[in-house]
Amino acid sequence: MAVEPAAIVVLNGAPRSGKSSIAGAIQASSTDPWINLGVDVWMRATPTAFQPGIGLRPGGERRDLEPFVIASFGGLYEAVAAHSRLGLNVVVDVGHHDAYSEPLHILPRCAERLAGLPVLFVGVRCPVEVIMARRNASTGYVTGSVGGPIPPPVQRWQDEVHRHGTYDLELDTARQSPRECAAAIRARLASGPPGAAFPAIAAGARSVDRALRSTEREVR
Repeated sequence: MAVEPAAIVVLNGAPRSGKSSIAGAIQASSTDPWINLGVDVWMRATPTAFQPGIGLRPGGERRDLEPFVIASFGGLYEAVAAHSRLGLNVVVDVGHHDAYSEPLHILPRCAERLAGLPVLFVGVRCPVEVIMARRNASTGYVTGSVGGPIPPPVQRWQDEVHRHGTYDLELDTARQSPRECAAAIRARLASGPPGAAFPAIAAGARSVDRALRSTEREVR
């Protein structure tokens, strides 16, 4: 018997912006199962030699890891698609950017992998000052002095993670609690319209590919 594809919510934002807390709130506030296949889960599955994998930060610092990052994002989104097609809701907390040693166009590739599935693309925004306070209160993150300059890696995340500029819904975790964010996402899923950001991103990528192929034919 055919199964209706289940909802996919992609939470995109910088580290410590609150994505994982929102994902947890979505799971805790629903009577339906939501599978979290985000960056933390994927990095725990990544061998030490290939860390930070899909968590590779902007700046082009590890060109040697970039082929693995492309393949790993592909595997993540194929898994997301498989879960949705089996009728399992999926929440994905990630930090998409294209500031590698050269543009890798990973987000459009991922959008194409979810073609035909119900995807809500959510921008998780947070002022950099709040992010720094959260970093300073945590372990394992780049930190800084109170009132001092923002460390360059942190600023690069802030500059690059939302550069694509296309979302179905945007949240501000400095103003909204994880529970409030989860409620806003549930309301958006219930009221519609269906998410249009991922199809638009994928369509844009296909247009660029067609233009490039046309140019290559003319050069030949």
